[in-house]
Amino acid sequence: MANDSPSFPGGAVSQLKPKQQPGLQLAGRREADRPISEYLVSEKFDGVRGRWTGNSMMTRSGHPIRVPPWFTKGFPKDPLDGELWIGREQFEAISALVRNKNADPERWRAVSFLVFDYPAIDSPFGERYSLAVKRYAHLSPFLHVIPQRRIQDSQALNVELDKMVAQGAEGLMLHHQDARYRAGRNGDLVKLKRYQDAEAKVIAHLPGKGKYLGMMGSLEVETSGGIRFKLGTGFSDEQRRHPPAIGSTVTYKYYGLTQNGVPRFASFMRIREPL
Repeated sequence: MANDSPSFPGGAVSQLKPKQQPGLQLAGRREADRPISEYLVSEKFDGVRGRWTGNSMMTRSGHPIRVPPWFTKGFPKDPLDGELWIGREQFEAISALVRNKNADPERWRAVSFLVFDYPAIDSPFGERYSLAVKRYAHLSPFLHVIPQRRIQDSQALNVELDKMVAQGAEGLMLHHQDARYRAGRNGDLVKLKRYQDAEAKVIAHLPGKGKYLGMMGSLEVETSGGIRFKLGTGFSDEQRRHPPAIGSTVTYKYYGLTQNGVPRFASFMRIREPL
């Protein structure tokens, strides 16, 4: 994954003062409240939040993640904030791997640690990103600094969002160039997604394959308009073992419709309980 450091007003990185590692930062908005050109924009990856402490990988809640020693070989001694990721629409796979303490270590070769912030440095995000690219972009085949880019206006941002969603991305993240890293909800960090939700009736249970052998692989559902399609993501293993009953109604999320009216990237959300 190539990374090019953007240029910022003021030239060289400044005020690079180490600070005590804070708690996790979370997105505080769903839309930007400043000019789009002031944000750095990246893909929102649907992985598992990972916090590299400098010597171990931790979950969002602070539990250790058992990763093979070779996976983190070459990782820096500095703390990094990022995402453990396998691929688009592979959240269940990475989630299961992180939870499985006895997983085959070779499965980790499909995983990347995608770094989206450098919390140990007390400087604006634009400078933190530039420094992270300079220091960490080439340390390990399993560590990548997420590319950030500038988009000039809302129209271009919407075009980019539509393009990324069509490719299977979950959305975009907008990080204001001057934002400092701080624990909790940060209004300078925007999580931009575009999906709708609707309901459909369960028509059939389709069998699973591979790791889902013996469980439900997907649901065949039908909308009120008579459109039938499959829901194959968004389920826990427990829901696959005990899927929503045929005839029940489920809520799903989706990202627009195809030319044939079929929901794009549809994913199960919940069973709609009868009133």
